[in-house]
Amino acid sequence: MAESSTTRENTVPGPPMPTPPGRRAPRRRGRRPAIIISAAAYLITFLVVLPILWITLLSFQQSDTILSDPFALDSLTLDNYRNALETLPLVRMYANTIIIAVASVTVGTAVSFMVSFALTRMVFRRRRTQSFLRFYLLSGLAVPVYVLLFPVYRLDLALGIYGTYLAVVIPYIAVSIPFNTLLLTGFLRDFPSELEEAAIMDGAGLFRICWSVVLPAMRPILATIVIFNVVYVFNEFPFVSILINDPDLATVSLAVSRFQGQYTVDYGGMMAAATLVLLPQLAIYAVFQRHVIAGLTAGAVKG
Repeated sequence: MAESSTTRENTVPGPPMPTPPGRRAPRRRGRRPAIIISAAAYLITFLVVLPILWITLLSFQQSDTILSDPFALDSLTLDNYRNALETLPLVRMYANTIIIAVASVTVGTAVSFMVSFALTRMVFRRRRTQSFLRFYLLSGLAVPVYVLLFPVYRLDLALGIYGTYLAVVIPYIAVSIPFNTLLLTGFLRDFPSELEEAAIMDGAGLFRICWSVVLPAMRPILATIVIFNVVYVFNEFPFVSILINDPDLATVSLAVSRFQGQYTVDYGGMMAAATLVLLPQLAIYAVFQRHVIAGLTAGAVKG
């Protein structure tokens, strides 16, 4: 018994040994970089949210107050929203925007998927041909939208579709293909070919492989593409302002411009209209935030 008690006493941990002179105490690694990253993330979030909060604040102020004291909180009013709801046919604008968004996003996503599947699965005689086609499609990301306004305007006049839904649907499809192809080809390159080979062994055809094997695994990336393209259609202004001349076909992106006249600008109404346009987009991001993050990171790490 004495021996066992002595053994227990010897195994009891004592106080930490002091650091020998001339040597520094070990620091906790990883804590300082984590603090810096967290601070940078909060700062970036604040800078992104600040304009939205400022627009919301200005939407409750009169135009003269916005010019004289934009940070005033003693003269807030709902008159700007009443004016915006009375001036703008928001229901019709949202309906037009949804029609254009559904048509352009559906066709653009389908075409981008077929192009990306062909680029990543077809066997080319020359590898340069495959690289050239992919570079040609991705080069559309470097073309500014304003450069395309006049050529697209002339094409719409020649095709007789100027002032219709097709006048903006076709450009939206063409503009979305480069971005969609960039995401889809990156995902399909890391997609395991064993799944497709197993489906071929079971007798599945090309359509069955795409519909039952590839597309179910691409839900996160497809959700990301759909969300980004829908938000782009809601925000797009240059094409719709030039190619749509019928007020009954106006989209929500034109709502803000209704409060700017030749000599006067209703800043309060403009801010209220901008807030009403931002609300659906913020709701989309809030609901589908997980899908956006999962889609952007899909295929980034090989398993």
